[in-house]
Amino acid sequence: MSLHINAKPGEIAETVLLPGDPLRAKWIAETFLEDSFRYNDVRGMYGYTGTYKGQKISVQGTGMGAASTLIYCHELINDYGVKNLIRVGSAGSYQEEVKLRDIVIAMSASTDASFNKSRFGAATFAPTANADLFLKAVEKAKEMKLSFKAGNILSSDIFYDDDPDYYKKWKKFGVLCVEMEAAAIYTIAAQHNINALAVLTISDSLITKEELSQKDRETSLNQMIELVLGIV
Repeated sequence: MSLHINAKPGEIAETVLLPGDPLRAKWIAETFLEDSFRYNDVRGMYGYTGTYKGQKISVQGTGMGAASTLIYCHELINDYGVKNLIRVGSAGSYQEEVKLRDIVIAMSASTDASFNKSRFGAATFAPTANADLFLKAVEKAKEMKLSFKAGNILSSDIFYDDDPDYYKKWKKFGVLCVEMEAAAIYTIAAQHNINALAVLTISDSLITKEELSQKDRETSLNQMIELVLGIV
């Protein structure tokens, strides 16, 4: 057991999917995994383990933002020996060509968060996906004939921004979309020499102001989870 995860030794797989929402972790486990059981309920941040096509897989909610995510990733790595961290979540598009329901495979994750400043000071660390997982995800997306984009994303500490044009400077440099956790996951994975990837579904657009309905979100999330489970 760790401070925020009450799993017993051996209950968590080496590969863990990381949705922000603990209820999404529950949905993934119940929808995609066989013989799943809940190993964590501390603070209502549910975690589950089951099997997918015979392979042991875990799903752990992380909460929203870098600070919460880093707590769970630290404990998964240091207390439970996890080797592969894969974020699955939603994101807001920053580009006209990144449409609702598109899947984004994050090659790298820029950030406006400050968690790396204490590590690197004035220098800049570039949080990056594991190359093998990234390439597998791209090939699997092609095989599934999904509408997807791959490239740089933004992990922001700001959800409600007072400046409606904040996204435009990131858009100008080709950043595909915004979410809140991937840069933290990529950083801690690099620190501990393990593998990390973020795969995201576009649920809204800062360009067009469109948003997916709840039903459409569920359909799109199905495709994302099937993609990720197809590469682990």
